[in-house]
Amino acid sequence: MNNQISGISLEKKYFLSIIGLYLFSLGSVISGYSIYIFLESFGIVEKSVITWNGQGLFWFVLLFCFSLFILFIPVEFFNTFKLHISTFKDLILNVVFVIIVSLTFLIFFQFALNPENLILFDVIEIGKALSFSGFISVPLVLFIFHNLVRNSLINENLGYSLTLIIWILTSQIFL
Repeated sequence: MNNQISGISLEKKYFLSIIGLYLFSLGSVISGYSIYIFLESFGIVEKSVITWNGQGLFWFVLLFCFSLFILFIPVEFFNTFKLHISTFKDLILNVVFVIIVSLTFLIFFQFALNPENLILFDVIEIGKALSFSGFISVPLVLFIFHNLVRNSLINENLGYSLTLIIWILTSQIFL
């Protein structure tokens, strides 16, 4: 019985780590989009999303605060900033949890949110792009990191940060 409880808490650690990665990616990309809207409202980039400067500043503040809230969740509630990818079981658990989290958020962004304007439509597209990136590129990255950690070419502690960076960068492909 004690072995089953420790196995469940171990799998919970994997799951919270993957959700934290997704939320960090989502918050980072939304904060980048809010900065783009900020630049658009001051005329630094050509207007394509907003119609007037007040609307741009309103959406900048709203999306930037929302992204800070999203970035706050993994730091305060999950407190797991390490991917365990040293064994094949760890790799499989991480890949399965990445697919489950990506599928859950894809369903949420696809069906639960209704885009009323272009900015909300873009935020929904950002969420879908992150989910598709989680389906395609993140499992490949985890597999590569697993092989590099197993062959002692890379430290296991770098896996979380590098996966986060690659998740953010590859989500830009699907936008």
